[in-house]
Amino acid sequence: MGYWLIAQCDTYSPAASAAKVAFEKAFPSSKQPEALVFCKDEILNVLQDHLLKETPDTLSDPQTVPEEEREAKFFRILTCSLLALKKLLSMLPKKEVHSLEEKLMSLLSQNKFWKYSKHNIPQVRSAFFELASAFCQYLPELVKAEAPRACPAVLLSIDDSDAVVCPALWEAVLYAVTTIEDCWTHINAKKGVLPKLWAVLREGGRGLATIIYPNLLPFISKVPPGIAEPKLEYFRTFFSSIIQGLSSERAIASPSESSAIITAFMECLRFAILQKIDEEDDQRQIHQMLIYDQLIPLTNAVLKEPRLQNGPLFYQIAETLSSWEAKAELSNDDGTDEVFQKLLSNFWDHLLKMCVVHVDTSDADEKSLFAISGMLEILQNPKSATKPNNRKSLKIRFTDEDESERNTENGKLMEVRNSDSEIEADLQHSSLLRKEPLENLVCSLAELSIVYVNEQKSEQHLKFLSALLNSFSSNRVFQVLLEQGNDASSARAESQNEMKAHYDSPSVRFLYMNLITWLKEDWRKDTHFLVDILYSVLNCCNSNDERKIILDNLTKMDLKWIIFLQIIQKACSSTTKLSLVSDWLKGDTLGERLVMLTDDLCHLGLRPVAASSESSSSERWTLLSLVLSQHVKNESLIGETFVEKIIDKLQAALSKAKDLSEAGNTEPSVSFICDVASSFFSSVKGCLLMPSSEDLLLTIFQLCAQSQDATHLTDLLVCKLKHTWMSGVNSLVHQLRSMQKQSTFLHKSALWVKNQIQSSSLDVKSLQVLISAVSDLLSKLMEADGQSGYLVGAYVEHVMPNKTEWEKLHESLSTEWMHKPLLEGRLSMNCEPLGSCVKLRSTTKLPGHLCTSALLSKMVLLVLENVTVHENYDVERKKIDNIIAELLYSLQWIEELENPPYLLQEYLHMLEEMHITYEKFRTLSDTTSLQQTIFDRSEKHGRLWSLTMAKVIRAENAVSCKMKQLFKTTEGFPPLTEGRLHTLQCLSPFLLEEEKNELVFHCVAKLMTCTQTELSSTDGAFGCLSILNSCLNDSGIDCDHLLPGILKIIISWKNNSEDSFLFSCNLKETSAQLLGFNIEVIRYLPLLLKYSTAPLADSEWDFIMCSMLAWLETTSENRSLYHVPLVQIFACVSCDLASALSAYFEAATPKTTENLPVNLISEWKEFFSEGIHNLLLPLLVKVTGETKNASEGSFQNSVLTSLGEALTYISKDQLLNHKLPAKFVAGQKTNLPDKLQTLLNTLSPLLLFQARPVQISVYHMLYKLMPELPKFDDEDLKSYGDEEEESALSPPAALMSVLATQELLLENILECIPVGEFAVIQPLSDEFCLVLGYLLTWKLTLAFFKAASSQLRVLYSQHLRRTKSLNKLLYHLFRLMPENPIFPGPTSEVPNKDTKTFFTEELHLDVKGTGVLSSQIPHLACSVYHITLKDLPAMVRLWWNSCEKRVFNVVDKFTSKYVSSVLSSQEIASVQTSTQLFNGMTVKARSAAREVIATYSVDDIFIELIIQLPSNYPLGSITVESGKRVGVAVQQWRNWMLQLSTYLTHQNGSIMEGLSLWKNNVDKRFEGVEDCMICFSVIHGSNYSLPKKACRTCKKKFHSACLYKWFTSSNKSTCPLCRETFF
Repeated sequence: MGYWLIAQCDTYSPAASAAKVAFEKAFPSSKQPEALVFCKDEILNVLQDHLLKETPDTLSDPQTVPEEEREAKFFRILTCSLLALKKLLSMLPKKEVHSLEEKLMSLLSQNKFWKYSKHNIPQVRSAFFELASAFCQYLPELVKAEAPRACPAVLLSIDDSDAVVCPALWEAVLYAVTTIEDCWTHINAKKGVLPKLWAVLREGGRGLATIIYPNLLPFISKVPPGIAEPKLEYFRTFFSSIIQGLSSERAIASPSESSAIITAFMECLRFAILQKIDEEDDQRQIHQMLIYDQLIPLTNAVLKEPRLQNGPLFYQIAETLSSWEAKAELSNDDGTDEVFQKLLSNFWDHLLKMCVVHVDTSDADEKSLFAISGMLEILQNPKSATKPNNRKSLKIRFTDEDESERNTENGKLMEVRNSDSEIEADLQHSSLLRKEPLENLVCSLAELSIVYVNEQKSEQHLKFLSALLNSFSSNRVFQVLLEQGNDASSARAESQNEMKAHYDSPSVRFLYMNLITWLKEDWRKDTHFLVDILYSVLNCCNSNDERKIILDNLTKMDLKWIIFLQIIQKACSSTTKLSLVSDWLKGDTLGERLVMLTDDLCHLGLRPVAASSESSSSERWTLLSLVLSQHVKNESLIGETFVEKIIDKLQAALSKAKDLSEAGNTEPSVSFICDVASSFFSSVKGCLLMPSSEDLLLTIFQLCAQSQDATHLTDLLVCKLKHTWMSGVNSLVHQLRSMQKQSTFLHKSALWVKNQIQSSSLDVKSLQVLISAVSDLLSKLMEADGQSGYLVGAYVEHVMPNKTEWEKLHESLSTEWMHKPLLEGRLSMNCEPLGSCVKLRSTTKLPGHLCTSALLSKMVLLVLENVTVHENYDVERKKIDNIIAELLYSLQWIEELENPPYLLQEYLHMLEEMHITYEKFRTLSDTTSLQQTIFDRSEKHGRLWSLTMAKVIRAENAVSCKMKQLFKTTEGFPPLTEGRLHTLQCLSPFLLEEEKNELVFHCVAKLMTCTQTELSSTDGAFGCLSILNSCLNDSGIDCDHLLPGILKIIISWKNNSEDSFLFSCNLKETSAQLLGFNIEVIRYLPLLLKYSTAPLADSEWDFIMCSMLAWLETTSENRSLYHVPLVQIFACVSCDLASALSAYFEAATPKTTENLPVNLISEWKEFFSEGIHNLLLPLLVKVTGETKNASEGSFQNSVLTSLGEALTYISKDQLLNHKLPAKFVAGQKTNLPDKLQTLLNTLSPLLLFQARPVQISVYHMLYKLMPELPKFDDEDLKSYGDEEEESALSPPAALMSVLATQELLLENILECIPVGEFAVIQPLSDEFCLVLGYLLTWKLTLAFFKAASSQLRVLYSQHLRRTKSLNKLLYHLFRLMPENPIFPGPTSEVPNKDTKTFFTEELHLDVKGTGVLSSQIPHLACSVYHITLKDLPAMVRLWWNSCEKRVFNVVDKFTSKYVSSVLSSQEIASVQTSTQLFNGMTVKARSAAREVIATYSVDDIFIELIIQLPSNYPLGSITVESGKRVGVAVQQWRNWMLQLSTYLTHQNGSIMEGLSLWKNNVDKRFEGVEDCMICFSVIHGSNYSLPKKACRTCKKKFHSACLYKWFTSSNKSTCPLCRETFF
């Protein structure tokens, strides 16, 4: 049990609390004393053992536990044991405690126990003193018996300054002096105790003041008289020590310590004063000493030290004075009243002297003066001043309890401390003993101060005076001030006499004489204290009228506005002050001045202004904000009418700010108006019921809803404005909720927004800003619970256009959209489209329809997100569907544009960002009614609505039954209108097979009954053919047998009225209806060829062929009308028909031709195909000649696409037999025949044409010619053979001149991009066409190279080396090839298949560009690089070796990774499949090891060569190793190895070509031809000549090219061998 008790006193609190919990669980609280009684002897034995017997070494094993740990454990157990004994004493019942006396006596008689008071461990000492206190408390007799040991142990430790020990020590000291009556006899107090105490006090308690000082009064009260003699000295030492301690830095720095010291000082002072002393003189001396030497110096010290000024001293003095005054007023026989009266007068005299010392100096310390005024205020009325160290009381209030409870001025209003009546009552009670001396003191100080103010303009004295008047505003004080001022000058005296006549009150006279002068002084920065004096003056006035007159007079004077601001601010912070000025605030004088002020401020902000005036203007804005926003008892501070006038002025200024902001200096003004308006909106209840404030709100909203480009406001300002109007709308919503009133702000803002979106004056950014602003507004409206649906619904209603406005908006959308669907055959038209033909390229503003649909959709989506369904659901639903339908219409319009400008792409991006999408609508609402709405519109209007319908059906993936009703009627179709036609065309892809068949049957039936007049009408043949084509276009149908029948019907129409078919005619006068009809007929024919399985008759083929040529003639003749959409589509479909026929015959196989008429194919080749190309090739040249830039008129672009497609089928012979006008270039070197040269000169420049279809078709045509060209240069080859100089020969000049132009342009585009970085080229941009042309030109050049013989190739490559064209190409390619050339498309199903790259996949260049355009340039670049490496490896190698290091590494890494493997395998495969036969040499290839083995044998000589390809083939050099060799000398062998290696490295050809060259060399050697002694080779490496130039002296022969190089490099003309001059 002893240990259990010890554990509960453990110094480690978790252990102690665990032990306590266990003890309480084991013994209920009632049983605990019994348990302890039962075990008391055992417990005492354990504790005594611990205290007297145990040592660190007995408690722990010295051999295993370090000394430090042993000691720590011992001290911990010692501490716990002492505390456990204390606990035992406190818990045992009283009678049981006495039974322990004997045992405890033996403990207390031990010296070892008492020595614990001096123990060096603080915890042990602390526990000992706690135990000593317990002994005094529970066993006083025992302690008295041991007093000789107990008193020194406790009292002589009085200076122990350990924070752990101190509380327990002082408790023990007080117990000791109280319990042991004769304790002072056992110690020498004067030597042992008091000096120690004085030392502690002089040091300010050594940081433990809060513990020590509260014990001083009980301690000194127990000091016996004998020890405290002589009293005078005793008290002087005591109090001086305390004052000295207070001045220590530590005490001053800690507010709690200093206040503990001051409180103890004042308590002990009062105790000392109350001590009875027999000798009167002694008593007077002591009193004088205490006041003069102690209290006044302490007060002086506190006044000088700012950190002590807020302490409790002044309150303590006030309390002390009150107690002395009470005693002075009681008349006693023993004369104490006189003593205290004397004491008080003594105190006041000394206090006055001390204050005068502080005040009567020109450089008085402002803080000391402030402290004096504070002290005097406390002395006057201690209750009115808030005491220090009082915790602030906090209140919590929930916002919506009641708005009127809100104390405005943004929570700045302080509660007024006491009501004035209470303060008055207190003052009445304060005795005359206080009032008179205090007032005298104040008057003296005021008098002193005014002298300094008047004579030396002392600011601090004026502030002091203000503080005095604040607390003591009596006429007596003002009178003193006036008299003092009067003495100053006689001039003033006269004016004062005049004043007397007008004003009786000295305070008012003081105001006019002195205060106004001070207020008018411009140099003053701080005027707060002057305003305080003004309030003191007003306080002394007799009536509110008098006060109003004074303030009105001040208002009329030209005083600074900050003074009025301070007057009003102070009024707002105190109800007393407010009552003094309320009449003036409501009056007209102030109101009118404020309206003028507003006007000035607003104009000031809109005029250029000097920076210095900004601070003053901010004060004026603050004043405005205050008078508008501050409300008292639900009334505005100033008159309502003035509030309205001010708001009007602000609104007018803001609306001007919009126009004036170009000057750029409106910022401060707008910013201030925001602040004023914001605090007005947020704090004034019902503020928005004024029309003027709604106008202000609207103006701010408009500024926020326009983009900053228009308003020129900064981000910060816009943010401020937004906050302002949001708080305004917030207030408005709350007001509308409480009263059913129409808001003009909502109505006007809706109309303004409507006007903005319909005006087509917004760009994307402006629209985004507007949508955001309206969204914010709607979100706020939705917060108005009860009415949200109504408010939001009304707002949307106001913004929404009516029917005619919607129609206008539709018309404003350009008709450019039609081009794509008409061309693709998704829609058919037989009339010229009406509507705006604005060129979209040039516009920078969005069409009104796009803005309107986006904004309204955002509003609708917000509504759907937040508002529940209403009663009139159907009406609402209809509106919502209309809006979303319009949005889809807008989006479809953009989608149908061929090349939407960047503006529209930005717009789409904005919609995505703001979540204004159909997907979002689908997540929020059911779309069936919307689909129906769009379907109805499609049926009525057709055109873009039908395409929108198709988009929705695709998104929803379902066709409703109602839509199918269109053609599922018993009597066939209802009459076809344009709307129905377009709807059916767009529906056809989504119909099931049988539904399609049904539709086709209807059409065919109708076609059979068509009369001649109905051919071109919508409800006649044109309409039926359109639907038929749409059904066929998507996929074939089961009614193949019907198709030839339809052809027969068409032929019958042609026989009956050929005029309806536009064969070889001028289209100028042709009607749109006829054009439409012909287009559909032409469209039908390729579909017939594609899907019909039944063979066609001879006459039918004749009709198709002849019609096709006739239509092409019409196309060719009418190229001037291509700008007319229908003519243009006519041209496109005619060319497409020609393409379809060409493709049909090109793909014909014997199997398919057996069903065709006998002579058809020969007729096609000899006549029709020829006819097509004789028409179309000149047409291409003419059209491209007329349009320099096809991207401008994208209409021509579509004709060029179809035209180009048809021309790709032209054969080489037809090209060579062309009928183009001759075209030659002056000075052009050429070996080509005229016809071919004309063709090249005509077509090559078209590679520069800015239209992809033209470039691709020209490329395809020229590609067919390239293999034909090199043979014409063969003739020249012989003449180049033996020239001295290294010869060069240009590839076709026409191509080279195009290439030169492209290089120049491309250099400008790509030079800024580092080699190796991928340049992204935007599809179909100008750059795209340029790069495409450049790469195609190179593809042609490389094809030309490949077709040339190896001798010619050397000459051509020499030309390229000189012009550096190839180097430029390679640099460009490494900017155009992607870093990772992965082929886009579905990844291979087979997992082990290699990744597809642009190098492994074939590039298909189609005119119609079915592939992905974005990957076309990268793929083409990779293709060109591949061909270059394959056909010109040596030149690439040369270039690579000359590159800088970074580029060198990039090229090496890229080629090794992506190209080498492809080329190596191709090269080795070509060796394996080679059909070339060498006489005497066999060649084998090993693909796995990338090796080629050549075996050469002649007679008895046998040579084996192993050619190894490097990993970065063809950049790295090919190694040639020797296998077996028989019959060849080593030197000769080395020469040959070197030759082969040289050929393979420096020849632009394949391995087979290199081997062939090497074999010729070796053959010649065996034939006896000697090597050239310069290159050690028989056949020259580049021009393949034999050594012919012989030296006349040594007869050795050399290659002419080698000699030329020798002469030029050595600058000599001597023979390399014999050094004789070479002739």
